[in-house]
Amino acid sequence: MMKIGLLGHGTIGVGVDRIIKKREDMEVKKILSLVIDDEMEGRTAADLSEITMDPEIDTVVEVMGGIHPAFEYIKEAMEQKKNVVTANKAVVAACYDELIALAEKNGVFLRCTAAVGGSIPWLVNIERARRVSDIFEVGGIMNGTTNFILHKMLTEQAEFDVVLKEAQDLGYAEKDPSADIDGDDIRRKVLISANTAFDVSIPEEAIPTFGIRTVRLKDVSWGVSNGLTLKLKACAVKNADGQIEKAFVEPVFLKSGDILSAIPANYNLVYYTGSYCGTQSFIGEGAGRFPTAHNVVEDLIDILETPETFYTVKRERKVPENHVKRLYYVRTVAEDRWLLETAHEEAEGVYCLEAYVDEIHLWAKQMKEKDPGFFMAALE
Repeated sequence: MMKIGLLGHGTIGVGVDRIIKKREDMEVKKILSLVIDDEMEGRTAADLSEITMDPEIDTVVEVMGGIHPAFEYIKEAMEQKKNVVTANKAVVAACYDELIALAEKNGVFLRCTAAVGGSIPWLVNIERARRVSDIFEVGGIMNGTTNFILHKMLTEQAEFDVVLKEAQDLGYAEKDPSADIDGDDIRRKVLISANTAFDVSIPEEAIPTFGIRTVRLKDVSWGVSNGLTLKLKACAVKNADGQIEKAFVEPVFLKSGDILSAIPANYNLVYYTGSYCGTQSFIGEGAGRFPTAHNVVEDLIDILETPETFYTVKRERKVPENHVKRLYYVRTVAEDRWLLETAHEEAEGVYCLEAYVDEIHLWAKQMKEKDPGFFMAALE
């Protein structure tokens, strides 16, 4: 029987604990949590050493979130020869190379399927596909919170602030929603997906990201008047030479017939495209207690049944080029000479232009300093 040390007993931790209680092949022996609740049933660990130094515990599940102290806890667990399963996309994205090196050095499993896509069987299917096909694109709608906001703005003609408050009341968005609405969450997910699909290691800071914090109903309505639907999308593409041609996150106006434009509420749709398998898409809830906990337990079962884990493979460090041209919609009240010389003005303060991805994301950072309400989206 697998003996587990659980780090974190919040929303996801409780879900993992409840699922495991119904199984006979694994048991949560100790729980380290800032908040003690009745469900912990005397299994409380006073500190990390009660878990890492327990010879019976062979696997640690980390669902605390954040980078620190999660990284230090995972590192200590692996150095004590414990397998690790984590749902923490922040620590995996930020410490990817260190984590796989630790797992390889100590001969333990490291699995993070639940870090991307909630209950969607995403990373495991990328790994299965790349055994036969050369995967050259991954992407999609990877954040349920922002999809919920944009979908509500579209269907109810509501302003961003109103819908964000509703998302927080429903538990889709955190009290501080920055990771979702600024695109950090989806950036981490596409990074982990691309690393797995392309067998590389991409630095997180090398993925240009623009979120939806400044989106307004007028932007969504402009899309509708042009037969377009606004979504927050991530993509990563590898070319025939093995270089990462592009990897970025940005709002996108999609044609209303595009399958991504129809994804409702807090659902995700992720896809990969391969040389033999074509494009494969996966849809499902991307967050929530039991959808995420489900994939954590799937990883635990894989450790019980699988002779090796694909996260302990040495990967080459690569930086996306992102020097590809796209059409963009821009809304700003700030005066900018380059914009006036380059763009076609659609309406007062609204422009359309063609620009390179890497260049426009750098320019957007400068524009946000001049105009905090600046917004842009690609026209796909």
